[in-house]
Amino acid sequence: MADKNTELVGFVCQRCCQPVRLDPSFEKDFTDYQSDEAGDENTNKISDKDQCNKYEEDEVDRLVIRSSQEEKDNFDAAEAQAKSYNDKIRLQAKLFDILSSQSEIDHPLCVECAGLLLDFLDQELEAAEVDCRTYSAFLDEFDNDNDEDIEQLQAQLEKLKTEEEHLQKQLQEGEKERENLLEERELQKQEASRLDQEEEKFMLEYHSLEKRKIEFENEDRSVDYQMIYAQVQIEKLKRTNIFNSAFHIWHRGHFGTINNFRLGRLPTVPVEWNEINAAWGQTALLLHCLAKKIGFTFSRYRLVPFGSYSFIEPISDKSRQLTLFCNGGIRYLWNSKFDSAMVAFLDCLQQFKEEVEKHDSGFSLPYKMTKGKIEDSSGSGGSYSIKTQFNSEERWTKALKFMLTNLKWALAWVSSKCLDSD
Repeated sequence: MADKNTELVGFVCQRCCQPVRLDPSFEKDFTDYQSDEAGDENTNKISDKDQCNKYEEDEVDRLVIRSSQEEKDNFDAAEAQAKSYNDKIRLQAKLFDILSSQSEIDHPLCVECAGLLLDFLDQELEAAEVDCRTYSAFLDEFDNDNDEDIEQLQAQLEKLKTEEEHLQKQLQEGEKERENLLEERELQKQEASRLDQEEEKFMLEYHSLEKRKIEFENEDRSVDYQMIYAQVQIEKLKRTNIFNSAFHIWHRGHFGTINNFRLGRLPTVPVEWNEINAAWGQTALLLHCLAKKIGFTFSRYRLVPFGSYSFIEPISDKSRQLTLFCNGGIRYLWNSKFDSAMVAFLDCLQQFKEEVEKHDSGFSLPYKMTKGKIEDSSGSGGSYSIKTQFNSEERWTKALKFMLTNLKWALAWVSSKCLDSD
């Protein structure tokens, strides 16, 4: 238990947190308030205390040994002293709470902090007094000028009201214009969306047409290249001697050949009659084409090229056919139709020569032909019959070779004239 002279500290400064000691007069001044509050509390708690004491007495009687009367008195005195101190502390704390709630300053404060706070409050008071004096001077000045400026202020107020109304109207007009612009903006957005769709559609069509254009250009370019190739081929064909290509006349030893078919036969080289007949068919076809090319028609005979079975018809007797083919054997030596056909062919060649000489006086054949014979004017000077009767195979083969030579010269003349006319 503490000594009576010992000072107990119960509060600290709310600014510096140092322990504070309350003034003794602080306790005396609030003794009545403390007693009144204690009386009220005792009145409120008396019933509860009686019940509690009764319960404690019953419990003490049952559980502990009763103390002596002296110890009981000391305990009661200590309990009363502790209760009195707690009540005093609680009362002082409530008083400080009331003071703190009435201002912005927390209580309690120590002497040093209170002095600093007073200095600060004095400075604020002086600043407030300066402001007050300034406001008072301004109010005095405003009161003096108020009467003079009130009319001017009224006029300015009216002007401002008029201007406000004008600005309100402008604001309303601006709002209407803004709404109109927003509507127009929506229309423009819809129009832009429509134009975007049309542009997309147009671009699709454009790309499709561009693709078709490229395809057409490629096709046109391909056609141009084909035309160029065709022109080249045409020029090449124009320069090509179609008769020379279709009827190649040459020689192989003692034989004259046309398209590699030998015309004639020798005792030492018995050429097959199928080859001879094919050669005569090519020869008849060549002379027929040459005459047709220059528009000439034979006057005494008509050539009928029929491959290996070609023949010649006399104009005066169309029922008679002079065959330009032979089956061979011993009979060919007495085949008058075969000999007559070869003589008629030589006559047709002579007619062709005479027709060409009418148009070109400088044209001539290397071998002269008369009545079924061919004369070798440049060589031995003899004549060779184209017939097989009463003739040797060597002379007959040589006559056929000379005939093919004359035919080649006629072919060359027609080819040159065709190229000149083209």
